[in-house]
Amino acid sequence: MKKIMLTNHAVALGAYEAGVRVVSSYPGTPSTEITEQLAKYKDIHTEWAPNEKVALEVAIGASVAGARAMSCMKHVGLNVAADPLFTCAYTGVNAGLVIAVADDPGMHSSQNEQDSRYYAMSAHVPMLEPADSQQAKDFTMLAFELSEKYDTPILLRLTTRIAHSQGYVEIGEREETALKEYKKDSKKYVMTPAGARPRHIEVEKREDLLQQDSNHFEINTVEYRNKKLGIVCGGSVYHYVKEATDASILKLGMVYPLPIEKIKRFSKNVDELIVVEELEPFIETQLKAAGIKCRGKELFGRQGELSVALIRNKLGLGSLIESDKLLPARPPVMCAGCPHRGVFYVLSKLKLTVTGDIGCYTLGAAPPLSALDTCICMGASVGMAHGFDLARRENNVVGVIGDSTFVHSGITGVINSVYNKGKSTIIILDNSTTGMTGHQNNPATGKTIYGEETFRLDLEALVRACGVKHVKVVDAYDLKQIEDALREEINKPEVSVIIARRPCVLLPQIKQSTPYYINDKCKKCKMCLKIGCPGIEYIDGDIRINRELCTGCGVCQALCKFGAIVKEDK
Repeated sequence: MKKIMLTNHAVALGAYEAGVRVVSSYPGTPSTEITEQLAKYKDIHTEWAPNEKVALEVAIGASVAGARAMSCMKHVGLNVAADPLFTCAYTGVNAGLVIAVADDPGMHSSQNEQDSRYYAMSAHVPMLEPADSQQAKDFTMLAFELSEKYDTPILLRLTTRIAHSQGYVEIGEREETALKEYKKDSKKYVMTPAGARPRHIEVEKREDLLQQDSNHFEINTVEYRNKKLGIVCGGSVYHYVKEATDASILKLGMVYPLPIEKIKRFSKNVDELIVVEELEPFIETQLKAAGIKCRGKELFGRQGELSVALIRNKLGLGSLIESDKLLPARPPVMCAGCPHRGVFYVLSKLKLTVTGDIGCYTLGAAPPLSALDTCICMGASVGMAHGFDLARRENNVVGVIGDSTFVHSGITGVINSVYNKGKSTIIILDNSTTGMTGHQNNPATGKTIYGEETFRLDLEALVRACGVKHVKVVDAYDLKQIEDALREEINKPEVSVIIARRPCVLLPQIKQSTPYYINDKCKKCKMCLKIGCPGIEYIDGDIRINRELCTGCGVCQALCKFGAIVKEDK
């Protein structure tokens, strides 16, 4: 039976049919749906971990114990998981271990365009890259087989276009893999220097063997068409190339290690060889190092996504249609009723320096709030606030971080600031969910991925245990309460924490209040527009509230000095 399926769901199906037993991940677009879908299969233990490092360590532990295991994350999440990744490449596996990583060319929802293929090379770990939903399922199943055959973790690379595309997928039966026997083997699994040195040699042997065998893997395919031009590519780019040209194609299913001998044979059968790949010249550089004459990045560059039109343009096959110029601009904004909006309004009003973080609240950098000064990575706001304080010694620096991100990687920053006698102020925006990736639970929500009740992390008690003496909890909709707390805490001679608490307005259990409207008392002072709420519209000189968008949060009413914003009659 075949079914149209999101590629991320196809990866989950492949893992299920391959007999995976344990899945531990941290949500990150565009990978999140893999783990969410896996949680629907009753034969698998699936969990959200506090961060990707912990998630991969859980999966490694399950693999060594004899269960097929998986961990899923986005490309920047792989940075967090890099520590265990590099060393489990040395230890190898017992049962199959697959790490799904989703890259984001074009930065649709990310702060950089890093190319995860280099992690495969640096860690000496093989990487597969599917080009459609069916291949995503098939490659996931193959990854578990290769992991056990070659005693290695396997990276499965997706990109945004592949992860969020749909296609027909063949539905099969689950392979009930037996739990492998666990045998204590300190020489294999205990990576002291004495143990790691011989394991490094094994990694090199394994990589050489994979290099040779990759030339015969069926997932690396050749399609001869017009032999005047041969193109090496993989993933979503394969479909662009096939539609844009009539060139012969060597499609890579394994992008590391490369089937060098197969590519050499292919290059001899075409007049010219071009590598078409998004982001870095990962394939091109290796081919040139192997003495294979080719072109690539001199044509296509290293930024953004490729497309059929772009490839045709760069190969001189047709003009580039700049369709983006035909579309109206639609900048991202915080939702109407977002509990972060009031906090950022106050931060902007007080003209504070704000180190930001990764989440919905990153949108606080956009006008009219324009509140954020920096945004680097998960948890960086806490450490950067401390760094600003050390450099300038001014009482005007605030770090802002969400509840899920604080648990992910903000806790150690607070410990560092307290330990090193800092005096920065940190605001934890507690909206009771992991909002940016689609409302996943986390340790601070008190619910598992299945929605089951569990221990709820007490953020107040946690920061006090880190040594913070000054902790305030405020209502994120109460502008006066927020401002009073900030004015008090930024002048404290030591680290302080403000927890701005209101659940995300989009959570299904949240009942929205009666909408507001603007009456004839309005003086058109435009004060209400300063919070940037999409529910407040300024059209042809008139200000009005769109009742279809208004959630009744009341933040705008607190700004109006003329009593012009009032509740609608029920």
